[in-house]
Amino acid sequence: MNVASFDSTKHHIDQILNDVGNGKTQLPDFQRGWVWDDHHIRDLIASVSLSFPIGAVMTLETGGEDVSFKPRPIEGADELRFTQKEPDTLVLDGQQRLTSLFQSLKSGEKVTTRDTRGRKIKRWYYLDIKKCIAADSDREDAVISVPEDLMVKTFRGKVTLDVSSPEREYAEDMFPLHQVFDSSKWRRGYNRYWNHDSGKSDLWDNFEDQVVENFKRYQVPVIELDKETSKEAVCIVFEKVNTGGVTLTVFELLTASFAADDFQLREDWEARENRLKNAHPVLRRVESTLFLQALTLLVTKAKGGAVSCRRRDILRLQAEDYERWADRTEQGFMKAARFLHEQKVFNSKDLPYQTQLVPLAAILADLESVSDTEGARQKIARWYWCGVLGEIYGGASETVFARDLPEVASWIRGDVTELPSSIQDANFQAGRLLTLRTRNSAAYKGIHALLMRDGSRDFRSGESIEAQTFFDDSIDIHHIFPQVWCNRQGIDRNIFNSIVNKTAISARTNRSIGGRAPSLYLNTLQSNADMSVEDMDRILASHRILAKPLRTNDFNQFFADRAEQLIQSIESATGKNVSREEDLFWLGASVEDYDDGPKNWDDDAD
Repeated sequence: MNVASFDSTKHHIDQILNDVGNGKTQLPDFQRGWVWDDHHIRDLIASVSLSFPIGAVMTLETGGEDVSFKPRPIEGADELRFTQKEPDTLVLDGQQRLTSLFQSLKSGEKVTTRDTRGRKIKRWYYLDIKKCIAADSDREDAVISVPEDLMVKTFRGKVTLDVSSPEREYAEDMFPLHQVFDSSKWRRGYNRYWNHDSGKSDLWDNFEDQVVENFKRYQVPVIELDKETSKEAVCIVFEKVNTGGVTLTVFELLTASFAADDFQLREDWEARENRLKNAHPVLRRVESTLFLQALTLLVTKAKGGAVSCRRRDILRLQAEDYERWADRTEQGFMKAARFLHEQKVFNSKDLPYQTQLVPLAAILADLESVSDTEGARQKIARWYWCGVLGEIYGGASETVFARDLPEVASWIRGDVTELPSSIQDANFQAGRLLTLRTRNSAAYKGIHALLMRDGSRDFRSGESIEAQTFFDDSIDIHHIFPQVWCNRQGIDRNIFNSIVNKTAISARTNRSIGGRAPSLYLNTLQSNADMSVEDMDRILASHRILAKPLRTNDFNQFFADRAEQLIQSIESATGKNVSREEDLFWLGASVEDYDDGPKNWDDDAD
């Protein structure tokens, strides 16, 4: 169970910062760097000086069996002075606040931060004693940020504040915040400098009572997770409470966990990512999470338990699991790219489902050389197209992934005759063609790839769309009966904007078509390209388009014929029958029952 056992308490800020300084409190390696700017630091100091709440800190007790993260010091803490190298607790939430307070109040060193323009600056922080106790003063105005040379200057170089020595601090009534928890020495020097002047002594006493004591008494709420907390619970809790607004990924948790075993996951993944993205354009969006999901499928299958790749399963990976299976997983993705190329999917933007790469890579990695036979490739292709055209991978797919790997691999090996569930469950409704209108849809991209696989050629040049797409020859999907013509004929926009009236052609060909009737633009294309009617008819047929309705400008007949042709192509790819409804694709047929597709029209320039 993903239980997070915790306790809620309060700790004095002085003790918390001491634990940071001696190494008892550190950060897990997945935490981002410290980023607070000068304004945020001054605002935080002002809040503490007034005993205002600054929010709770969340920590994780170290020493758990499930959670073992590589620790790193909070920025500003000197490892050479640690009295304890291994921390007792790790900070999950509150890093920015604790780092800001440690560096400005405890470290005794200047604080490296940024100004409002994001430029790196180094600052010391002081309290203006007089402003702090003035009734009408804004406390943030009393927190003074001083450059590293301890002199504040105008843009012309005139010094307006000099605290470069203790005597200058006394003279200006400026208290250095890095002495706030041990102020007695500074107070004695201050009183000596002013010859124990009663007015100055009263000023200090009021400042000490109203401000310094607030720092010494200040308590921070702390939520303490015990060491039995699971990795998944840490991940979930971190996402819920982290104030940085950046989601913690399983990759970052594993990076910290593997680092405790001296394995640098980030370096390993960056090398693999580079190889994958350079291997083929279809892999350019492969992220660490997809890779880890595929690897986890293989690991859990090999261990003989339930095959899974949910977050909790990924977080249970050991460094030795990763090292054993990473190369094989990488090869699975490489083989997936080759398979997709054969299916005429040439780049990541045309990949119907990025997530389907996970089971595809895992299946190919699991099968190894078994997948190289013609029979195996045909089976994998059938499973793939059922997933695309059945639109199976659109939502949360981890359960489908886990089902796919053992079922598809066993089916391909011949261990079982029953079809994989993803093939059995795939169901393409004929009416879906009416609602496929934009390339945002996986099925839309899939049908485009199927037409290329069937050998579609450009209307003007006769060159294969596959070649033009691969070599980036400005290929796009355009209307067959142009929009302008359809609007003039009063054809329903829902009808003529569907994929039935679209196909892939080059931008130059589309400009030749313009908004003219098909009978006119076909004659022009044939004449300009010195092409026979028979040649043009064969090119149209490569797009699953019957020529006669185009030559007679019969949209109704064209639409019904093209829909039937596309359905037959889908049936061929999936190996499953698609049920037809009578007269569904005749002009004027209602599409309301099928209109579940996106409403942003894919308006091409034709």
